[in-house]
Amino acid sequence: MIADSTAANLLGNIHGGEITKLADSTAGAVAQRHSGGPAVTAAMDEMAFLTPVHVGDILRTFAQVNWAGRSSMEVGVRIEAQPWNSAADGPRHVASGYFVFVAVDEDGQPRPVPDLVPETAQERRRHREAQIRRAHRLARKREIDSGREA
Repeated sequence: MIADSTAANLLGNIHGGEITKLADSTAGAVAQRHSGGPAVTAAMDEMAFLTPVHVGDILRTFAQVNWAGRSSMEVGVRIEAQPWNSAADGPRHVASGYFVFVAVDEDGQPRPVPDLVPETAQERRRHREAQIRRAHRLARKREIDSGREA
């Protein structure tokens, strides 16, 4: 994708929401491929913007499933940018995010997803970190819910 001026802010940088949309679309494709059917965004755990994306930059996205449960999965996304007019300038890591998807059936109900068996050291690290994010997400939900019941 080439970042164009319709998505730019007053500083000439691409809006974070546009980058998030691109990351969500990429994560959705990976979630659908892993689950073998439709998957919908359930949560976004984190979106970190590391450096600005400028109008004209060429954007590339990379994603992979980090963790899979019964019907949900975490997909990590990395976004890189490279100036359109200079192949000598290597790609810059501009953003990363973690999205939670739920696989759904034709009625929109959760359906099972295949297991994920991490094999490499990097896959095991991503899996462990995804479990930590999940534990924090669930603990935060429990804490909020208990405060609302009081």
